[in-house]
Amino acid sequence: MPAESSFGKQLESKTDTYLSGLTDCIELLPGMLEQYAAGGAYEETLDRIQSLESDCDEQNRAISGAITNADAQDIGLLNTRIQFNASALLELYKTLDVIANHTERIAQELVMMQPSSEPDCYDGLQEMATHTVTMAETLEEVVNRFVHDLCYPDSSDTLTEEIQTVRALESECDELRNDVIATAFSDPQVDQPLVYREFAILLDELANEMEDLTDRIVIIATDEPGITTEPDPTEE
Repeated sequence: MPAESSFGKQLESKTDTYLSGLTDCIELLPGMLEQYAAGGAYEETLDRIQSLESDCDEQNRAISGAITNADAQDIGLLNTRIQFNASALLELYKTLDVIANHTERIAQELVMMQPSSEPDCYDGLQEMATHTVTMAETLEEVVNRFVHDLCYPDSSDTLTEEIQTVRALESECDELRNDVIATAFSDPQVDQPLVYREFAILLDELANEMEDLTDRIVIIATDEPGITTEPDPTEE
């Protein structure tokens, strides 16, 4: 098997496993908020999130190490997309690691801060968490396809629609964040508005980090003919 094919297949496989675990981690957030509101076993969900995040850390280190330690012979031809974009690709995986860490932090903060689930602004937090799940599921597809495209010089793809979806959801999270904060400070029944402000900002930052990931993909794709990530301005 050619070196570039072997390296590419390994990178794709490891990335797919990693992204699956990351998505699983984020998908637990809305359920944990619901369990907390219902007095359910939300601490068990925290344990699961922490376990998934630890697995993600190990997998991310393995992927980053493989890219860092690979030489031209390992990867294949000197002008492969992976070789050319190695530094940028490492930054992309670093951003993915930040997303995993941030997800774990949100779950931990919920257990530590113990906000009341009765105010309307709590519903806004749940909606934000649901949005981050949709973003994560979309990103899983985007990153998997993008890594595949980088592994094979002749590959082409259009990721525009998916990236636009992530951006739109991030904008909606901005609006939800503002609504949660405004409601928390205007509702006299909310005893600790700063707690809801903190959670709204944390969830919004998670959405921002996922949008940042698409921005990195767009930047890398700029120098890669065949990988389309932005709408054609002539068609607007």
